Parts: sequence; C-alpha cells; structure tokens
Amino acid sequence: MARAAFAVLSFLFAASAVLFALAWYDRYWLWRDCFNELGRCYDPIGGEVYLEQAGLVWGMFTALCLLLSGYFAWRARR
Repeated sequence: MARAAFAVLSFLFAASAVLFALAWYDRYWLWRDCFNELGRCYDPIGGEVYLEQAGLVWGMFTALCLLLSGYFAWRARR
C-alpha cells in the first residue's frame, strides 16, 4: 500500500515539475536577452513586464519538485 502511495506521489511531483518548467520557460527563458539592468523586460505587444527573478523562483520550484519526485520514486522501488 505504501509503495503505491509513494509511486503516486512521485508521479504527481514529476507532473508538477513539468508544469513549473513550462512556467520557467515562458516567464524567463524566452525573454532572457531582453532584461535591462533593473532585471525587467517590457513586452510591448502583450503589455506585460517580465522579471528576471522569475527564472530563479520557477527554477527553484522545478528543482524542488524533481528532487521530491526522485525521492518518492526511490522510496516506491525500495
């Protein structure tokens, strides 16, 4: 029973990591050459301001979910 719970948790954290990686790509990677010295990028077409700090935040969420997914996968196989 616990193995199944760990496997489900591993899958959920892996899916969360994919979603956070997509957010990192959309909010940081596409705009990495546009940031000014204040760490901001203005998109005149969409009217949005992108922040350089978003890369760190979304990247940390992605890494944390990947680590937890790996841990729970390891526990499920143990």
